[in-house]
Amino acid sequence: MSEHAPGAPGIPPTWTSSAKDMVGCALGTSRLWFTLGFGIVNEVYYPRVDLPQIRDLNFIVADGDGFWAEVKRVDNYQMRLLAPGLPAVEIVHRHERYSLRLRISPGSRRDVLAIECRLGGDDKLRLYVLLAPHLGATGYGNTAAVVSHHGRLTLCAEHGPFGTALAAVDERQRDAVGRASAGYVGFSDGWQDFARNGRMAWEYRRAGPGNVALVAELPRRAVLSLGFGSSAEAAATLAIASLLQPFDNLLQQHVALWQEWQAERSERYAVPLDVPPALAEEFLVSTIVLRSHLDKTFAGAMVASLSVPWGDSGNERGGYHLVWPRDMVETAGALLALGADQEARDTLRYLMATQLHDGHWHQNQWLGGTAYWHGIQLDETAFPVLLAAALDEREALAGIEVEDTVRRALGFIARTGPATEQDRWEESAGLNPFTLAVSIAALVAGAALLPSPAGDWALELADFWNGNIERWTSVSDTPLAHRLGVEGYYVLVLPGQALDQRNTFRAVIPIHNRPGNEQVRADELVGTEFLQLVRFGLRRPDDPLILASIRVADALLETETPSGPVWHRYNCDGYGEHDDGSPYDGTGRGRGWPLLTGERGHYELVAGRDPLSLLEAMCRMTSPGGMLPEQVWDADPIPSRRLAPGRPTGSAMPLVWAHAEFIKLLISRHHRHPVDRPRAVWQRYRGERPRARHAFWWPHAPIADFPAGVKLAVALPMPALVHWGRDGWRDAADVATSDTGLGFHVAVLEVSWLPPGARVDFTWQWQQSGDWHNRDYAVTVEPADPA
Repeated sequence: MSEHAPGAPGIPPTWTSSAKDMVGCALGTSRLWFTLGFGIVNEVYYPRVDLPQIRDLNFIVADGDGFWAEVKRVDNYQMRLLAPGLPAVEIVHRHERYSLRLRISPGSRRDVLAIECRLGGDDKLRLYVLLAPHLGATGYGNTAAVVSHHGRLTLCAEHGPFGTALAAVDERQRDAVGRASAGYVGFSDGWQDFARNGRMAWEYRRAGPGNVALVAELPRRAVLSLGFGSSAEAAATLAIASLLQPFDNLLQQHVALWQEWQAERSERYAVPLDVPPALAEEFLVSTIVLRSHLDKTFAGAMVASLSVPWGDSGNERGGYHLVWPRDMVETAGALLALGADQEARDTLRYLMATQLHDGHWHQNQWLGGTAYWHGIQLDETAFPVLLAAALDEREALAGIEVEDTVRRALGFIARTGPATEQDRWEESAGLNPFTLAVSIAALVAGAALLPSPAGDWALELADFWNGNIERWTSVSDTPLAHRLGVEGYYVLVLPGQALDQRNTFRAVIPIHNRPGNEQVRADELVGTEFLQLVRFGLRRPDDPLILASIRVADALLETETPSGPVWHRYNCDGYGEHDDGSPYDGTGRGRGWPLLTGERGHYELVAGRDPLSLLEAMCRMTSPGGMLPEQVWDADPIPSRRLAPGRPTGSAMPLVWAHAEFIKLLISRHHRHPVDRPRAVWQRYRGERPRARHAFWWPHAPIADFPAGVKLAVALPMPALVHWGRDGWRDAADVATSDTGLGFHVAVLEVSWLPPGARVDFTWQWQQSGDWHNRDYAVTVEPADPA
């Protein structure tokens, strides 16, 4: 065996892990997480460090005389769960010369993945395993070595504080790693060896640092164990220890833990009996996906997906193995609907522990709480409040004191909204129907968890925002409205200036995922965000503007696929494969989202129609293993890229939020109302637009006018004396602010008696310093709202 492999770090275009058909999910009883596709392990995650750890685990079958086949590229396999409702699978690959049966299970007590391999067919054939480490979430800087660990040959890799090791045993638990080699990807790795020589001709002991890979010859029957630790030696100890037992023992330990959880869960919520078998099966798969994404170090924390979108097109850290508060609460809500109260409570505790001092949460973060991106999304501050309220509704808080968390969150929403720095797609700033719906719901639901006056002011602000949704997020009499035969419709977003300026619909919105940051006029940019208004009970499903907006959204965003209808996030979206099927690379063309099919299903349910067909459509959009993707292909098929209409693209898969949406829609269908609709919101509005008692003016969110018959609340960050008058400072008076209990102070001006056309002038003096604010403001009274 040569000491060091020749070559340099490289990435061959022919050896990539497929992100398009991941059919497994995370290991729910170990700190090791994985996804499976074509019988390989595409990505492995180690939650304690928040990073993916391997790129690829694959097999080659060869006869030593020139014939060789990379198993994942044969693409002829069958897969089944080894038991219903748990993440352990059997995959059988078939070729005219061989069959390869793999049984795959995590170790329930160690950070390992075990794979039982059985090669059948031509006796001349031998089995080889390929391993491409991706330690530290990068293909660069890794070292690989074939190492004897106390007499047992192992394939090891290290990078910084991360280590991995692959060991193998035969049927008598004896060392089963035969000839082995370490090489540089694209130069001297095992795949290149077979591609150039038709057999395993190279044996190099070490490679790296660089982009490295390992290969080993195995007996026709073997059990592999892939271990992870703080060093290669630690990983090897875990891997070998897990192999010193029959594979069935390890499997049964895993099965028992999962069956116990599923039994406990199903006591609270069993699969509905009135659904087709395919939906019942997908329901169980979705429960696996949700629970498997729960971290084992940071209880309650969940990443958005154990996948890297278009992960076969890059070699550096990226993907969805981060915590997004929105995605996590959407998932915790589904767990709560399933009866998994403890897991939902853990998520709330995790959120409370990572809430920032001013009340909001990071846009996304590593599991330990360190921020990754730093944008502000108001819905991500609102969703944790809704989780606390949902647990309270079910009397399931179990002693968690949430008042301080809710107070700070609602205070941040009040002091920052109603415009958001980023919408839920993390792209556009301004006034957005979805963000407003979630924020208003949080103000109402959270008010019930707060004492007076904080709860009272939260309700007053919620009513004011709710009463202005149409004014702030809809347009009328536009060219698009004329073309589609409607009077008006909700848009994706309007600039924050819409609070005090007219004609903001003419403003241009930059589309950051289109070449050159393409710009679109606000009145031409349409999404499906407005559906959340109906789902949360802020508007009726038959509201004329809702119906008109559905007509517009369906005309611009809906695509009918062989799997069923699917909707785009918004027109002009660039997040998805290019037209030729090449991966998204910062620009592209947006594709259909199964998640949005589920959201449309919730609207249909509230409208009194059965969403069964949309549930079935989501089910048909899954991978063969039942994984729901972020996006499906919605153009002509491109077989060379495995892109077919209505089938998963190279985007994230599984998308946990999509599985949560599927579960919630199926359960909502059973209960005949959205299970995540906050009770307090429904009781307050029942789909009707409220008549607010106060109009709120803020320095950060000034309004230009307000309807006659309401009071004007001047909201300020500190105690002040508001000096005000009417129509040029007539009848001037002073009103001291009062503490709302939400981190701001408010002066209520009794102006409800003023007629339309009157003007309210005001300024203020800070109480603490005695300084006057050096600017005057004016707000005009308009005719009362007929709502």
